[in-house]
Amino acid sequence: MILNTSEVEISSFLLTGIPGFEHMHIWVSIPVCLMYMTAILGNCTILCVIRTEPSLHEPMYYFLSMLAFSDLGLSFSSIPTMLRIFLFNAMGISTDACIAQEFFIHGFTDMESSVLLIMSFDRFVAIRHPLRYSAILTSSRVVQIGLAFSVKSILLVLPLPFTLKRLRYCNKRLLSHSYCLHQDVMKLACSDNRVNFYYGLFVALCMMSDSVFIAVSYVFILKTVLGIASHGERLKALNTCVSHICAVLIFYVPIITLATMHRFAKHKSPLAMILIADAFLLVPPLMNPIVYCVKTRQIRVKVLEKLGLRSK
Repeated sequence: MILNTSEVEISSFLLTGIPGFEHMHIWVSIPVCLMYMTAILGNCTILCVIRTEPSLHEPMYYFLSMLAFSDLGLSFSSIPTMLRIFLFNAMGISTDACIAQEFFIHGFTDMESSVLLIMSFDRFVAIRHPLRYSAILTSSRVVQIGLAFSVKSILLVLPLPFTLKRLRYCNKRLLSHSYCLHQDVMKLACSDNRVNFYYGLFVALCMMSDSVFIAVSYVFILKTVLGIASHGERLKALNTCVSHICAVLIFYVPIITLATMHRFAKHKSPLAMILIADAFLLVPPLMNPIVYCVKTRQIRVKVLEKLGLRSK
C-alpha cells in the first residue's frame, strides 16, 4: 500500500542474529539448542516431581511450580525464533507473528517477576511466622494468589499488541534482537507512537516495582533473622532464602544491566547488548531448575529418586 511517495507499508520485519558473527551462527546454535533442551527438561522435571510427590504439596513448591511454568512459557515463546535464525538464517517474521510473540514474551516475563515477588512473601511468612505458616498460606489461598497474579500479568500486557497493531510500519524493517519486543517494534512505526511509549513505560515500571517490593521483603526478612537469638538458627533461616535470591539475581541482573546500558552508556556495544538480551531469555529458564535442585534438599532427593539414584 502506497502511503506517499517515500513511505511504503511493510508486512514483515527482519530479526537480528549476532552482528559480525553471521558465519558462526551454525556453531552458536549448538549451545543455544542444548540450553533450550536442558531448560525444558529441567522445568518439566520440577513440575512432574512436585505434582507426583505428596510431600512437596506445600506453598513453597506450588510457587516453584509457577516459576517453572513461566520459565517454560518464556522459552517456548522466544528461543525457537533464535534457533531459526542461527540454524537456517531465517531473519524474516510477519508483523502479526512478531506482535503475538512480544505479547507472550512480555506476559511471561511479567508473570515470572510476579512469581518471584510472591516467593519473597512466602519466605518472609515462613521465617516470621513458622508455626502459622501453613495456616496463613493454605492451598486454596496459594491457588487464589497464583490466579490473581496470572490474570494481572495477562491484563497488564494485553493492550500492547493492540497498540502496536494500530501503528503503520514503513520502510524500516530491522529489529535489534533475535526476537520481538514492544519497544523495539514500536520504534519502527512511521505513525504516532506516543500511546505505545507511555504504556510501555508503565508496564516496565510495574515490573520494576516488583523488584522494589522484593527488596523490601528482604529488609523485613533480614530484620526478623537478626532478631533470632541462635546463630545456627539464623544461618538455617537465611539458607532457606538462598535459592530464591539466586533466582532473583539471575532474572533481574540482565534486565537492569540492559536498561543501564541503554540509559547511561555513551558508546554502547551492539554485540554486548544483543548477548545480554539473549542471555535474559536463555539463562533464567536454564539456571532456575539447577539452582533449586542443588540448593533445595527435598527437590534434589525426589529428583534423584525418580532417576533411580540415591541422595548422598
